[in-house]
Amino acid sequence: MLPVYRNLILTVIVLAGCQPKFEQNVQVTEEALIPTQEYLMAATLYVQHAAEYRALCYQAFEIAEWRLQEAIAKNPENSAVVLDLDETVLDNSAYSAWQVANDQPYSPETWELWTDMASAPEVPGAGDFLRMADSLGVSIFYISNRDTSALEPTMKNMMGLNLPQVEPDHFYLKSNTSDKSARRVAVEEKGYEIVLFIGDNLGDFHERWDKQSVETRAELADQFEEQFGEKYVVLPNPIYGTWEGAFYNYDWGLSDEQRDSIRHSMLEAAKITM
Repeated sequence: MLPVYRNLILTVIVLAGCQPKFEQNVQVTEEALIPTQEYLMAATLYVQHAAEYRALCYQAFEIAEWRLQEAIAKNPENSAVVLDLDETVLDNSAYSAWQVANDQPYSPETWELWTDMASAPEVPGAGDFLRMADSLGVSIFYISNRDTSALEPTMKNMMGLNLPQVEPDHFYLKSNTSDKSARRVAVEEKGYEIVLFIGDNLGDFHERWDKQSVETRAELADQFEEQFGEKYVVLPNPIYGTWEGAFYNYDWGLSDEQRDSIRHSMLEAAKITM
């Protein structure tokens, strides 16, 4: 037998003997190549490109304008509007797009790099509403879970968008807790009547929705349905929020694989027989 054929046969035998292990290695490699942030793709594209997203934002701020005018007609003194910032006034979908493009999860470090750029555009309709509220003499307070260290770049970002009342005493950023209840009380203790809350997360309106299960959050939304479109105005945010944290029981230490498994388990699929 020629040496070349003998070597070829030996190679085939060796590979055949190693086949189960080889297949296992291929499987692990393929799993490792699955992008962990790909689940953000559709939601990010919706925010950045769907006309329906813009329409929903305009609709929310139009309702907010009606409600604000009604409120100050009854009590024009010391009226205040409280708004969240991220995905309510400032659109951070570019950060989510960066996550997808670079397959990088959220981290405080990269979020800080993004906020330091001070380049987030406004959520559609936000600027017009805020300038209208300011022209009516309404006080505007921004209660956000951006860290207090982000105040300067946040103000720079908002001044670049010609947004009103961009002054330090109009910002209540996070210092030690994401619970906003104490900060809402602080506004009221200054003598203001909060006539309208605007946000993309139900915790922007009341702490009753914080750290609750998916089922309880839905039940509370049903219980307080008359407040929506009245004192509470909700902006759409399909990218992230407490709604997602509730899936994981607020355990952000879970691995990407665990979170992906939970998201799949939460799907309520039609029972279609093929």
